[in-house]
Amino acid sequence: MLSIALAAALAAGAVAPDWHDGLDWHGVHVAISRDAQQGYTLAWPYGQRTIAAQPLATQTASPLFDGLFAMAQDDLKQDSVSAIRDGAFDHGQPIPCQCFETGLKWPYVWTRDLSYAIDLGLWRFDPARSRNGLKFKLSGVRVASAPQGPAPKRLYPMQDTGSGGSWPISTDRVVWFLGARHLLDDQAFADDVYRALDATLAQDRQYAFDAGFGLYRGETSFLDWREQSYPAWTADEVTFIAQSYALSTNVLHYQALQLAANLADTHHDAKAAAGYRADAAALKAAINAHFWRAERGMYMSYLSGDGTPYDSYDLLGIALAIDSGVAGGERAKQALANYPTWPAGSPVIWPERADQPIYHNRAIWPFVSAYALRAARLTEQPARIAHEIESVLRGAALYGSNMENYELLTQGQHVDEGKLSGPVVNSPRQLWSVAAALAVVTEGVFGLNEDGSVEPKLPTALVPMLFGQRRTITLDLHERQITLQLPEKISGNLLVADRTRTQGTATTVTLKAVQVPDAPLRTDAPLYAPLAPAAPVVQAAGNGWRVSAEGKVRLYLNGRAHGDIDGTATLPRQPGLTCFSATRVDAHGLESLHSPDTCVGETAKVNGSWPRRWTAPATGRYRVALDYANDHGPINTGITAAVKMLEVSCAGSDPQRLPIVMPHSVRAQRSTWGTFTAQAGSACRFALDDGFNMSYLAHFAHYTANNGSGGNGGSSGPLNQAEVHALLIAPLAADRGTP
Repeated sequence: MLSIALAAALAAGAVAPDWHDGLDWHGVHVAISRDAQQGYTLAWPYGQRTIAAQPLATQTASPLFDGLFAMAQDDLKQDSVSAIRDGAFDHGQPIPCQCFETGLKWPYVWTRDLSYAIDLGLWRFDPARSRNGLKFKLSGVRVASAPQGPAPKRLYPMQDTGSGGSWPISTDRVVWFLGARHLLDDQAFADDVYRALDATLAQDRQYAFDAGFGLYRGETSFLDWREQSYPAWTADEVTFIAQSYALSTNVLHYQALQLAANLADTHHDAKAAAGYRADAAALKAAINAHFWRAERGMYMSYLSGDGTPYDSYDLLGIALAIDSGVAGGERAKQALANYPTWPAGSPVIWPERADQPIYHNRAIWPFVSAYALRAARLTEQPARIAHEIESVLRGAALYGSNMENYELLTQGQHVDEGKLSGPVVNSPRQLWSVAAALAVVTEGVFGLNEDGSVEPKLPTALVPMLFGQRRTITLDLHERQITLQLPEKISGNLLVADRTRTQGTATTVTLKAVQVPDAPLRTDAPLYAPLAPAAPVVQAAGNGWRVSAEGKVRLYLNGRAHGDIDGTATLPRQPGLTCFSATRVDAHGLESLHSPDTCVGETAKVNGSWPRRWTAPATGRYRVALDYANDHGPINTGITAAVKMLEVSCAGSDPQRLPIVMPHSVRAQRSTWGTFTAQAGSACRFALDDGFNMSYLAHFAHYTANNGSGGNGGSSGPLNQAEVHALLIAPLAADRGTP
């Protein structure tokens, strides 16, 4: 109901919020009052919430700010449970766990939600419960014969059920280490973290790493509803995602490698530490080489498997790149400053998709806003700091809880637009949104760092809200008090520490105002990308290829831009596999997502029993894949992506081992591909061995989903199978090169 009022008031614009005893937003008024017992009552047009006094408190000029900090603590208390449940596990029965549930509508523990929430600061509010949740998402292997399974030291964080049957279509399970790194004061847990790092990084190196690009394959972290952020045709064809590279997921691998190097140092393993650091440095260089799009001044969200660039960006990936140090200096400042925002806050993806409902598309997610806030502090961008703080606080105030997400233009919790209505799913007291609200206070306003130091970077624009007529504001934590004191004069755009003094558990920071370069928020960006064209039609025409497209498009060949064509064009035919895709470019210069590929060129089909044999017709590089079908689960969930290792043994060459992934499918289709080299006339032998998937993990013995898959790979035992048809081999163009 509230969102209707918000949407209806859009034309009128927002009334400047007071931020003391309430706020006004698009015709909606929110009010808060404080009682003598330091409790609060938050009221809005369609409800109210009473918030009891909490153990931790702020003392500012804004009862609204103070009350929202209390509300975040109360939300966290409600998320603190002794049992969790999900319909897909143990037939929906409660599972004992002294941990955090994910939200009112998500009473379970999910790897990425928990890990991001812990990293945003939950580790300091309840370390034991945080650690318990992470332990719940750590698993050994239940089958001794599984690859990477038998060694007793091997532990793996779980990739939850997801696109195409989970890992390695999605590979962001390494986010687990982002949370775990804050909780290493428990030695037994720290030992498990190191064991899990060693096993997981080795496994991802084998199945997800592409040495040619120097990047890890897999879906964007958190953005896991395929057609919301990937091309619409990935709704039922996720092999593209398994083959692609995502900024956020690669940055998470970089951070995991850095942590592994540090822990190897503590274990006095200099060789391992040096290896991890070398891998991290190489990955950082590869991320900067491949994802940076100079004409946009931002890092792209993802690339296709052959390196095709996509004019698509996501705020979490950019913020993580800045926070991790992958993006540094001017590039870090530029990437955040160039990312667009709207009055309500910053979208999690840009540009938006005009044909998709609101969820990740056209949406604000507070936990991503909190990472953007962290990045803004690191790059000292006062306008962005203030913008993200206000966005997180406003959303919580408007709905009396820390909601999962909001519509971008209205900050509504639901907007009715027919088939595009949304957010499609939304939950109160969503754990990572609660963590975001707490981070806004402890980190965003008071400048509390992980090591306990206090480093405020407070925009002077927030002084009226937070200080009013006061000289000081205070944060009272467990056994710690932090006070910020205004300078006599404020001349500048950012308040930073001038003097810091600590007496016992009390730290007082006297602030000083400085003027830092600060680009204005980018508020003039177009909202939507153009819709993608259909796949180009390619036909042989003499010594060339005749390419037909729907109107004017930008044509790509083998991952590289060829140029614009209008309707048809004839291109010279080159030896080897040639793959065409097309995009549209609008009047703003925005490029659509790509059409599906159309690939032409000779492809050998090899059938029969395994091992299969083939003779190379020429010296060069070849692409190899499988025709297959995998009906062991739906496209959007499950744990039974079929993962195999294809061993290619060609006369005169060393054996080459290539991971092949066969996601859940709705029809016969092609697997992911790998590349190998062969000499002319050499006889090649192809053997298909089992790889690893999530169904081998002991934890998934509890998986009992009744979603059309019958819990395949769960309580019935591991399952790593697909119906394999032809082996497909195609020569690659000589000038294609390796990135």
